[in-house]
Amino acid sequence: MKAKIIGTGSYLPKKILSNLDLERMVETSDEWIVSRTGMKERRIADDNEYPSTMGVEACKLAMMDAKVTPEEIDFIIVATLTPDYIFPSTACLIQESLGLKSAAAIDIQAACTGYLYALSIAKSFIESGVYNNILIVASEKLSSIVDYEDRSTCVLFGDGASAAVVSKNGPGLSVESVCLGADGEQAELLMLPGGGSRNPATQKTVNEKLHYIKMAGNEVFKHAVRRMEAASKQCLDQVQIKEEEVSWLVPHQANKRIIEAIAKRFTHLPSDKIFITVDRYGNTSASSIGIALDELMKTNTVKEGENLLLTAFGSGFTWGASLLKFTRNA
Repeated sequence: MKAKIIGTGSYLPKKILSNLDLERMVETSDEWIVSRTGMKERRIADDNEYPSTMGVEACKLAMMDAKVTPEEIDFIIVATLTPDYIFPSTACLIQESLGLKSAAAIDIQAACTGYLYALSIAKSFIESGVYNNILIVASEKLSSIVDYEDRSTCVLFGDGASAAVVSKNGPGLSVESVCLGADGEQAELLMLPGGGSRNPATQKTVNEKLHYIKMAGNEVFKHAVRRMEAASKQCLDQVQIKEEEVSWLVPHQANKRIIEAIAKRFTHLPSDKIFITVDRYGNTSASSIGIALDELMKTNTVKEGENLLLTAFGSGFTWGASLLKFTRNA
């Protein structure tokens, strides 16, 4: 029995933050942003939009796509690094809003790799027979932790949510393999220093801007490319799939230069088979792969038997890849 993604959904806030808007906020330019990131705009949540509320909207669409009812959901896993609260979990807030009365609920935190970590957990629970239908959600309000006076980071991030129903029944995307990795030795290269028990909020941490994303961009870039390539090829080897048998690459939408560097390592994959959303939404962390996957599936361009390769890299460091096969058979 293989776990399958039988429904997907995503939600993006209406507010658009364009490169022109950023030009008015910090010393930057559209040309500089596009040449280095490939980003033209990103979505920003309203004051009354949160990871829980955005996640709820993505979940509704995923459940509708999967044709499952709230009563059929056994477990909800939320991947986020911007939870509504430290506790209770965002998963519990989403559970209550959706009326998932019989579902257990947890948050996980693997930064931008969160969607793949959630998928791996769901796959294990489904294939071991513990649960029948699991809702995985990735939802981020990165605008709440971005310093809009720091031009090196503020151009990169956006808000949004994605969701998927993972089940043992129905047609969809069979989860053939998931490969994960981590390296805590590199933790300080990409982090949020303030707000945890090591640096709880004080006037000093606020003045020093420790509650905003801090990133060593060049170092992160090098690790991201290497780790995503390695995870992807490990994933293919695990199920004995050749590179040329991959029909679609759905990478984490961190930066177009990272995506292009990964693409060069897959010489048999045409550029039009690499699904890109980073130009419109920026880096939405854990939710980015799910948003891209949902858009790809909604275009109806994925054909029976095609292989989709997902790959991501994030703070921690964490990384991973997953191979999905599209089948219309239950």
